[in-house]
Amino acid sequence: MHSSADQLSVGLAACDCLTPFGDAAATTAALLADRRALALSPVLGRDGGDLVPLALTGPMDETLPPRWLPGLQRLATGIPSAAWGTARHPVIITSSNYGVGSLYAFTRDHDARHLAHGTPFASVALLRTEFGWGEHVHVFSHACVTAHLGLAHGARLLHAGLADRVLVFSFDFVSPFVAGGFHSLKILNGVLPAPYAQRDTGSIGLGDGAAFAVLTPEPAPFRLAAHALHNEMFHFTSNQPDGAGFAACAAAIAAAAAGRRVWIKGHGTGTLEAGRLEAEVLARWFPAAPLVSWKGSLGHTLGSCGLVELAIAVAAWRGPEERIPGTVGSAAPCFTDNVALEPFAPAEFDGAILTSNAFGGAHAALLLAHD
Repeated sequence: MHSSADQLSVGLAACDCLTPFGDAAATTAALLADRRALALSPVLGRDGGDLVPLALTGPMDETLPPRWLPGLQRLATGIPSAAWGTARHPVIITSSNYGVGSLYAFTRDHDARHLAHGTPFASVALLRTEFGWGEHVHVFSHACVTAHLGLAHGARLLHAGLADRVLVFSFDFVSPFVAGGFHSLKILNGVLPAPYAQRDTGSIGLGDGAAFAVLTPEPAPFRLAAHALHNEMFHFTSNQPDGAGFAACAAAIAAAAAGRRVWIKGHGTGTLEAGRLEAEVLARWFPAAPLVSWKGSLGHTLGSCGLVELAIAVAAWRGPEERIPGTVGSAAPCFTDNVALEPFAPAEFDGAILTSNAFGGAHAALLLAHD
């Protein structure tokens, strides 16, 4: 367990994402317009099944080459040129799914070509070939805090003088295997998610998402100023009922953010217990900070959510409308009064707290500074 905040400030030289709405700018515009990418779709793709909320960039069933590759190719065109994958310019890849959809497709089609990119190692090898990256690639996978771990690792490499710039690249695309797994837990059901709303039935949505960030030791308008990580190791899926894990992570990042005026991009999947614990803890530690979640529109992009939502936060903050999207898909009454249902202006803030939480009580938060 680790709940202290690492003061490893690094500049954000570039950042963008891919969602069903498009890039970060297009996604921000859609969120400000209160649009949902989620739609009720068969949980097993072409094999049907119950209708559940999914936000997809295309048909969910895996293809050859893998269905996620064209989107990642488009996203990668925005990455600044560098000798990525070399010792001084390492790449950090974060995902919870990698090519698992291809393994599932192999069990259905028995086409051995799916195996060429079905494992984390194989899917990373495919990306290296497609993008010309060298061998210095670090791979992370720790459920829904994965992108946060990659960003923190990149900051540590820079602070240790082991790199000049770091590329963090994340992708998670929904497959019948992933959707079916969440459906079996009854949290992916036929109800659209309403993050932080008090209601009788909780639910989540799942979404396709990918993003990248280029980290630099040089000054930049946006900085990742601190990271906090905490793991309860309490249960396979649930959190400690008293919210102690949420509180430990919040306390650490609150210490790093002392003196700043912050707003909060929460995890906010739409579940009831975890949503209530998160909202209550954040209201206690940051009573003046508006709390938003965008998963009621985009769905949960799993291990990539921390980076996808970072790109949206930056795009919204510097966008032409100068508005931060509110909590799309939710409605009063909410668990706490700090939940922002409508967009708001970021002019009075000089920082944002971005949080992610994962199965088993893993918690992560980062401080995004904008001075």
